[in-house]
Amino acid sequence: QVQLVESGGGLVQPGGSLRLSCATSGFTFTDYHMAWYRQAPGKECELVAAITNAGNSTQYADSVKGRFNISRDNGKNTVYLQMNSLNSDDTAVYYCGNSMSSPCWGQGTQVTVSS
Repeated sequence: QVQLVESGGGLVQPGGSLRLSCATSGFTFTDYHMAWYRQAPGKECELVAAITNAGNSTQYADSVKGRFNISRDNGKNTVYLQMNSLNSDDTAVYYCGNSMSSPCWGQGTQVTVSS
C-alpha cells in the first residue's frame, strides 16, 4: 500500500522559510521520480518541483525557481522541499506525489504565508 505523508507546513511571515518533508512507504522509492504539487483555494493544482529517482536532475515551476529546492534521501525514502523567500502567492496545500498517485491528492500540508 503506497503511503505519502507530508509534514512541515505552517504559518510563516513573508520572506520566511519552511522545509517540507514527505515520508513514503509501500513502494521501491528509488524506482520513482518524485514531485511536489500545490493547490491554493480556488486555483488549479500546480506542479511545483520534481526530482529524478537518482536525485541527479530537478525541475521547477517558473514561479519558484531560485527560491525552492527539492531534494531526496533515498536511504530514508523521503523527499524534501526547502522553500525560501516565501510570499503570499505560495500559500497553498502542498502535496508530494509520483506516477502512482494523483496530483494534489492525499492529506497534504498547509502552508500559509501571512504577516
